[in-house]
Amino acid sequence: MRWNLAYRTLFHDRGKLIAGLVGVIFSVVLVNIQGGLFVGLIQKASMLVDRGNADIWIGHRGMHNVDFAHSIPERWRHVVEGVNGVEDVQPLRVEFSEMSLPNGGYENVVLVGVPETTNIGRAFEIEQGPSHALQLDDAIVVDACDDDKLMSPQIGETREINGRRVRIAAKCNGILSFLVTPYIFTNYERVLDIMGSDPTRTSYLLARVTPGADSAAICRQIEAILPDVEAMPSDEYASVSINFWMTRTGLGISFGAATLLGLLVGLVMVGQTLYAMVLDRISEYATLRAIGLSEQELLSILILQSATVATIGIAIGIAITVILQALLSTPRATIEIPNMLYVGCAVLIFCICLFASGLPYLRVRRIDPHTALQA
Repeated sequence: MRWNLAYRTLFHDRGKLIAGLVGVIFSVVLVNIQGGLFVGLIQKASMLVDRGNADIWIGHRGMHNVDFAHSIPERWRHVVEGVNGVEDVQPLRVEFSEMSLPNGGYENVVLVGVPETTNIGRAFEIEQGPSHALQLDDAIVVDACDDDKLMSPQIGETREINGRRVRIAAKCNGILSFLVTPYIFTNYERVLDIMGSDPTRTSYLLARVTPGADSAAICRQIEAILPDVEAMPSDEYASVSINFWMTRTGLGISFGAATLLGLLVGLVMVGQTLYAMVLDRISEYATLRAIGLSEQELLSILILQSATVATIGIAIGIAITVILQALLSTPRATIEIPNMLYVGCAVLIFCICLFASGLPYLRVRRIDPHTALQA
């Protein structure tokens, strides 16, 4: 009986029902898209680590961001190779420089020098050009998503980096820096040649451990042997790199404020709609109270209505979010929505809708049935 009454009063006025659904749908879409944009953006801060095919990153003590490396002695790789559980160790060089542009200008870039003989540190996959591009003379690999910054470099075209000639040998896709500076990939020795760097030093040592080995324990062993370095499992260093930008830029606060605003708007719309629907039927509720409807039964009717609005609105909102993600997500503006975000958003908005049902309940429970019936 209560479900029938809740259903009939809810769907009788479809205009107000649609207004309530719009509030829920708006909140679901805004929270998921906003959260997805945030996740997609902040993941760029750890892209080299996430896709570097290494289990452990070893760098200078206090390392806090993969793009801002300080050099360490390259010979320490032999010390790390002697640690029990370490299978392979390769150096990785990350340095800032400038690339010449066809119009005579320059673009700041991040040179990433990777070893040729292994995939450790190789965060990119070649999509245009030969697979052995890095073995060619003066070869570099650029990302197709940075074409506008680098003025559409073509495969085979020559440029200069730090005054040294390089050739565009291949392109990857979607390996973008959190900074505005494009990644330029080349082999390890070529970075030394281009930058004129000290060959006895490197930016990072990347280690791969034997299957089943405890990466965290190996990191502690490395730090005990080499007290001037910091060693972290890849997932930990990825979190450190992300946290660097989260805390230094206030990015989390900005996205969080916009997300809370969306939730607040949805809460107000749902609460106002439910409140208006109850006020339109205040005499009916007064009649029900007069013939014995208890406060508990009244509250259950309002909760059923809120739960119905929330369930339908969340389902439609998630469907719209999936469509928008497929249409709008690009490597440059990635919308990455984890399943946990979908679930967390749905649970949160459902709870908010249930909370909103308390607003009309407070109004109805103060009604004097005799007064309302006489009116």
